Amino acid sequence: MSDLLANAAPSAAVLVHATQLRQQLLAHQHAYHVLDEPTVPDAEYDKLFAQLQQLESNYSELRTPDSPTLRVGGAVLPAFQSVAHKVAMLSIRTETDTTSQGAQAYDARMRKELELPESAPAIDYVAELKFDGLAMSLRYEAGVLVCAATRGDGAVGEDVTHNVRTIGQIPLRLPSDAPQVLEVRGEVYMARADFEALNERQREAGDKTFVNPRNAAAGAVRQLDSNIAASRPLSFFAYALATVDGLKGTVPTSHFEWLQQLKRWGFPVNTLTQVVQGSAGLIDYHQRVAAQRDALAFDIDGVVYKVNDIGLQRRLGFVSREPRWAVAHKYPAQEQLTTVEAIDIQVGRTGKLTPVAKLAPVFVGGVTVTNATLHNEDEARRKDVRVGDTVIVRRAGDVIPEVVSVVLDKRDGTPPQFTMPRACPVCASEAIRLEGEADYRCSGGLVCPAQRKEAIAHFASRKAMDIDGLGVKLVEQLVDAGLVHNLADLYRLDAATLAGLPRMADKSAHNLIAALQASKAAQLPRFLFGLGIRHVGEATAKALVKHFGNLDAIMNASTDDLALVADVGPVVALSAHTFFAQQPQREMLTQLINLGVHWDDVAPQNAQDLPLFGVTVVLTGSLTLYGRDDAKAALEALGAKVSGSVSKKTSYVVAGEAAGSKLDKATALGVTVLDEAGLTALLGGLHPPQRPQ
Repeated sequence: MSDLLANAAPSAAVLVHATQLRQQLLAHQHAYHVLDEPTVPDAEYDKLFAQLQQLESNYSELRTPDSPTLRVGGAVLPAFQSVAHKVAMLSIRTETDTTSQGAQAYDARMRKELELPESAPAIDYVAELKFDGLAMSLRYEAGVLVCAATRGDGAVGEDVTHNVRTIGQIPLRLPSDAPQVLEVRGEVYMARADFEALNERQREAGDKTFVNPRNAAAGAVRQLDSNIAASRPLSFFAYALATVDGLKGTVPTSHFEWLQQLKRWGFPVNTLTQVVQGSAGLIDYHQRVAAQRDALAFDIDGVVYKVNDIGLQRRLGFVSREPRWAVAHKYPAQEQLTTVEAIDIQVGRTGKLTPVAKLAPVFVGGVTVTNATLHNEDEARRKDVRVGDTVIVRRAGDVIPEVVSVVLDKRDGTPPQFTMPRACPVCASEAIRLEGEADYRCSGGLVCPAQRKEAIAHFASRKAMDIDGLGVKLVEQLVDAGLVHNLADLYRLDAATLAGLPRMADKSAHNLIAALQASKAAQLPRFLFGLGIRHVGEATAKALVKHFGNLDAIMNASTDDLALVADVGPVVALSAHTFFAQQPQREMLTQLINLGVHWDDVAPQNAQDLPLFGVTVVLTGSLTLYGRDDAKAALEALGAKVSGSVSKKTSYVVAGEAAGSKLDKATALGVTVLDEAGLTALLGGLHPPQRPQ
């Protein structure tokens, strides 16, 4: 019967009833999850919820994107879709000094950047908690949540809307006074009590428990099955606005005013967020939150300071991928005592030998720690860490566990001093330490299984060749089974061989072969980065390709030639030259090319020969002919540096419509100001690119 009804049109009375139920449930959810003031008993809420579920089951067209029933989960998605952030999800700088001096340094930096005299009033800042969760971007159109995306790499994230809809604190529909387009940034997290309850349920069910609330929250958000996300108690705090279009009423002029507006639209904003004045206010806030940290209902790893005035934020601008006007001020890492049960040697993909203390398990900073790095032989000896010692362990930066020091009073007898082995523990090749370096390295290269596995996994990684499905576990299988000895062997694999591996189905095998075939159409910078040449990261790989244009030229360049490349010094040049000078590496590259790996060469460019080398340009206002991204790309192609802030070193400011404080600062500093006609002239008469209609 319900199937027949689902295909029938609902009557006017049913439509009205469904609308009323939806409005009632959304109001009750907001009161419960955001205001923490329930308006009806659970039984009454469940009764209304069941009525709406039944109506939506009977009439499929009643299932709207903002329906409260979406919070209980839904169909399993085949895979996550990528979402290009219209406004990049930037990271913020971390103040390394965890004492009050960190706040003072930030305030002093802001006053200097804004060129404020000592007599100027204290700057207003918004001080807020640094939540230990998962950054999330929420996009609303016409008042309805249409997309929720993770940070990803800052430019592109993953569409997790189906899971985020299950979070009770996130509004599915905004009030009628909300703008046409609104994009909000915030943090998905799991409260400590909810985390403990979740782990208790996991234990009772005989399932694996989660390490900490952040991992549990991140894992829930990144589930293809929204029913799993719905079963885990996730929460949300909003902390920033990314995009607004079609705002009704007065435009807020400060960050705190925007937060208050977000609260009025139904978003939860943490009550400890407040406006403070100057370094004294920042220090007081940092200390007060530190005293409350352990009593909070959720984990934090510090606080965040932001310049409150939006106009001042615009003046300060951005540096690299970070706003100048914001900073994270962390707290000292938590420390615990434990004992060293052994000291093992790990071999990295570049052959680096790292001593690692194997510890009696200890809970530090929300994680059970069993390993802690000793960095290198000199560091291990400086701290005099020995097997059997009682040590202080710290999660440095709340991320990397390390041994801080040895409690000598607890040392039993005279255990032997640690000495780095002179042979690789994996392949027995000689371990060497070059003059001026702190690390020992295995000389075995790709003959060393440890390096081989890491090198292949790096080659297949997303930022390199992006071979979907070729993860660390599968790489280990392929190497251990003797199927892959070098990078070229990857392209000799076939689906039948792969399907014979444990836990590898036919479909997975064929998918991997397809991914390998697709990766043959490579980009040279990514291929170069994927080779794992020591000291050659993404930026260096791009610089080498831009300078030389093709792989042959890079391979045959001398160290002096390589050192001429921008951002490539003697150490990098020697490393790259040494890599390509080895016959096994050249043979492997030849094999890869013969197996079909290819790319488009580019015209080599010497940065110093480009017409705008040494010129710094700032773009401000709306550029109607070019568009900001096109103008930046055209300038950089001619060697110019495009900066986000105006200084005495700025060569030109290109001012479009509605240019703001950057234009004022350029005028004050006497910097040459160009309009779009001047920009065209600067680019040597290049025609503006065609903009989509």
